[in-house]
Amino acid sequence: MEILLYLVGILFMLIGLGLSIGLHEVGHLLPAKLFGVRVGQYMIGFGPRLWSKRIGETEYGVKLLPLGGFISMSGMYPASTNAGPASGIFRSLVQDARTANDETIAEGAEDRVFYRLPVWKRVIVMLGGPFMNLLLAIVIFTVLVSGIGVQQGTTTIASVNECVLPAGSTATECSSDDPRTPAAEAGIQPGDVLVSIDGRPVSTFAEATSIVQAAPGEELALVVRRDGAETDLTITPVEAERTLTDASGQPILGDDGQPVVKEVGYVGMAAQMGFVQQPLAAGPQMAADTVARVGSMIVTLPVRIWEVGVSLVTGSERDPNGPLSVVGVGRIAGEVAATDAPVLNRFSVLLGLLGSLNVALFVFNLIPLLPLDGGHVVVALWDGIRRAWAKLFRRPSPAPVDATKLVPLTVVVATLLIAMGALLLLADVFNPVDIFGG
Repeated sequence: MEILLYLVGILFMLIGLGLSIGLHEVGHLLPAKLFGVRVGQYMIGFGPRLWSKRIGETEYGVKLLPLGGFISMSGMYPASTNAGPASGIFRSLVQDARTANDETIAEGAEDRVFYRLPVWKRVIVMLGGPFMNLLLAIVIFTVLVSGIGVQQGTTTIASVNECVLPAGSTATECSSDDPRTPAAEAGIQPGDVLVSIDGRPVSTFAEATSIVQAAPGEELALVVRRDGAETDLTITPVEAERTLTDASGQPILGDDGQPVVKEVGYVGMAAQMGFVQQPLAAGPQMAADTVARVGSMIVTLPVRIWEVGVSLVTGSERDPNGPLSVVGVGRIAGEVAATDAPVLNRFSVLLGLLGSLNVALFVFNLIPLLPLDGGHVVVALWDGIRRAWAKLFRRPSPAPVDATKLVPLTVVVATLLIAMGALLLLADVFNPVDIFGG
């Protein structure tokens, strides 16, 4: 059964990755067609063709390796002129790129080419793919936090401590000398639902904890719902040294990586954990926070890749927040699906993983280097700057930028990306990230 669940987790991520890639290419396809560009192919994956069907002038299909996708737009670059045979490896690469580009320009459709579009339209076409992934991530995160909810302490009381024990105490029973907790003194019982504290309604245990911690020694009016009826109680928090926790009950860590301990108000009750639905704005906010984290990782990517290489050679533990290959993501998905946690908990983690994957696709494709979408945006903007400069000084409009001259650089970037992918794949196979500390 565990192996079956493991495979279900991998299948979930493969399907999710396929849909993410497919929608990314739709983000390019729709504006390209809207602006009149001839699109010859829409393909998901690379390598041998598994299936395809031509609808109108466009061939839609799926290829063997689900590691990306592409659309073939007519005339990404200006048509080449007869420059004679190419000599040298770099000139050959440029000439091959020009030849391949020329083949996309159909006879009679010479005006339906990408490079002739106004700059702003070219930018929209190229940004359409990444922003489709961002939109999908926002939808996923919104479903996750506003539809399913975030697991945190609810207002239902799970347990009431009988006595006040020092922070970090390992004692399991109270002694006669230990003072009773304010919660026990007030008569709070497991199953009670907190309604308000100090006249302020509470909807999460974190809100209740915040009020209690800020009021040591103060008498607070407390309203609980018990057996369907509201009961008025009075509680006075005592000052105690306690480890601060976040909304999900996890310890808050300081700059030194150690849990933060502080003298706060304490009453001695614990909440039932449950999924608490968040406002609709929480989904976009979660996507924005993830974009910031992924962006930070991209900036330090060379260092992180080096660390992955070192861990692969030495066998040291990998950073759980570091880069992963598709194999690594699938492996984590399988491990999550195979745990004995409740189904909804496992599904939430998988959904969050898929949302983060789409954010990664969004940020990574914005890197301003060919062959990535961000590189094509830079080419279009440079073309626009040159034309605006010529217009400003009333000079003839320059010829369109011939990005095929950048093919050697593109090959270098592509080679580095392939090498990076191979390293991550090897690391994910032989020294995978251990998310469960086992």
